Amino acid sequence: MSKRRKQNRDENRGKLSARKNRLPRNTLFLLAVGVIIGLGLGWWKVASLDSSPQAAARNEVNAGSPAAVTTSPEFQKLKGQWRRPDGGYILAIKSIDDNGGIDAGYFNPDPIHVARAEASQEREATKVFIELRDVNYPGSTYTLTYDPASDQLKGIYYQAVEKQRFPVAFVRLK
Repeated sequence: MSKRRKQNRDENRGKLSARKNRLPRNTLFLLAVGVIIGLGLGWWKVASLDSSPQAAARNEVNAGSPAAVTTSPEFQKLKGQWRRPDGGYILAIKSIDDNGGIDAGYFNPDPIHVARAEASQEREATKVFIELRDVNYPGSTYTLTYDPASDQLKGIYYQAVEKQRFPVAFVRLK
């Protein structure tokens, strides 16, 4: 074998070993980037769930004894299970504090995470706001008003994926 061929062979071996050494570094770099992105997304999801001042106030109130939390009569009538006749979706309002904080569940038929649920009183109208944050529900909302004549919650559903609004009504389940 000629001297030149031996030099080329030795150079190629050196390049090959350098490539082998680079592969683990690249893999480690990509793995580290993936871990950092995963941690960032996890932190973002936890931070975005409900960090509003109203939520902190509700948590402080709910931390006290159950007897210390009394719900105004306007909010009491909202408690119960409500069904949307057009799709069978269920809104379960378990409890409401005087600040309007609602402990609610939403089912389609599986549970959907309720990120925020609040009741408010505006003049004669009792209102309910529900924000959903889950797979296929990235910030969809219900803005509802209680109609005492029909014992229904009526209002608008904002479907965040399609960015569309739909009129909806919930009837009380007996």
